Amino acid sequence: MKLGKLARLVSVLLILVILLTGCTGQKMNENTGDNGNTAESGDTAGDGTSAGETENGGASEPGSETSDPEDGANVNDPDQGEAGDAEGQPVNEEKERIKVKALYLTGWTAGSSQKLEYYIELANTTEINAYVVDIKDDDGYVGYESQVPVVRENNTWKKKYNPEKVLKEFHDNGIYVIGRLVVFKDPVYSVKRPDLAIKHVNGGLWKDKDGITWLNPYNRETWDYAISIAKEAVALGFDEIQFDYVRFPGGGKTTMDFSAYDKPKYEAINEFLAYAKQQITEVPISADVFGIILESPKDTENIGQYLELVGKDIDYISPMVYPSHYALGQIVNNVKFDVPDLMPYEVVYHSLVKCRNRLSQVEDYKAKVRPYLQDFTASWLKDRKTGKKYYQEYGPEQVRQQIQAVYDAGYEEWILWDARNTYSEEALLKE
Repeated sequence: MKLGKLARLVSVLLILVILLTGCTGQKMNENTGDNGNTAESGDTAGDGTSAGETENGGASEPGSETSDPEDGANVNDPDQGEAGDAEGQPVNEEKERIKVKALYLTGWTAGSSQKLEYYIELANTTEINAYVVDIKDDDGYVGYESQVPVVRENNTWKKKYNPEKVLKEFHDNGIYVIGRLVVFKDPVYSVKRPDLAIKHVNGGLWKDKDGITWLNPYNRETWDYAISIAKEAVALGFDEIQFDYVRFPGGGKTTMDFSAYDKPKYEAINEFLAYAKQQITEVPISADVFGIILESPKDTENIGQYLELVGKDIDYISPMVYPSHYALGQIVNNVKFDVPDLMPYEVVYHSLVKCRNRLSQVEDYKAKVRPYLQDFTASWLKDRKTGKKYYQEYGPEQVRQQIQAVYDAGYEEWILWDARNTYSEEALLKE
């Protein structure tokens, strides 16, 4: 009798265990995401210029091409699946994304403890919630002691800041950090690896008007160089990778030798961005583009940036809609601007409205639009003979006008660019 009761008791306990295990398993599956599938995680590891010299704000003749955040610290220029969390569980990417209101910071600025503390306080007391920090600037150097083998072998790093310290302090204060990585404008690696550089039609390396050599965007080995650096940055903790100078050079096109390639430049750039997104699935990927491509059809500038195609595989595009970078008399969205720098609201508004109208016609366009805005004075915009100025002093009023233009055009995010990192803080709303 005792054995029979014991057997029945064991049977009941086994049934209870099975039932409880089944319920728990069901709950666990419900929490893993759609259909209970987890996302595969990828491997781990905007041309700025100094004031008056970069895409993001370089010195140039009125109406001529200037540099970008592409020209970042030099001039006033900047998935193929769901991302996964640390445990490989799918993450709601849209839910995690913030509406970025950011400033660009050079590696040198990030490396100053005093300035780092200052910008953390600025973010804690104003609407700023993010910073763009150089991973690799257009000087060709990774801005910290990289452990990427090819970077170390070629000595293409320079210790401007400690990324672990900077990222921890920003993240401890709830600040989103975008890593800016200049891709093809690279006067260091292109010299160390001349086989990867753009060649001159007469032989030797091609140089731009500033004597700078560039990596060849058609060459896939240059892609892997940039992506290896980006992967290390993701592993360090950057929240987003922003590719800058993701284009071909703009000047001296007839002297560049691309005779070995038969595809349009924009296809090479689009393929690079698609490849980067495929290789880096953990964080958003963005790309800085010229503001004029919002107006120009196809790849009119012949630099590889075609609005309807450049954002089809990545998460954000950041058009540099700096009024100072538009030519005198430029027509934007059917409005003519005799002196664009004097009309910050109107130039930014009409550029972004044109952008929105064009992209609304593109099915399944992936990238969101997060423009770079001008917070620098383009004092180089003047007639050399007469001294006539084609610029104005930029301060809080001009910056706020541009921000309002972003909102009025239907967008919500923006980044301010100043290569010197001297921002019009009075333009920023207090928390």
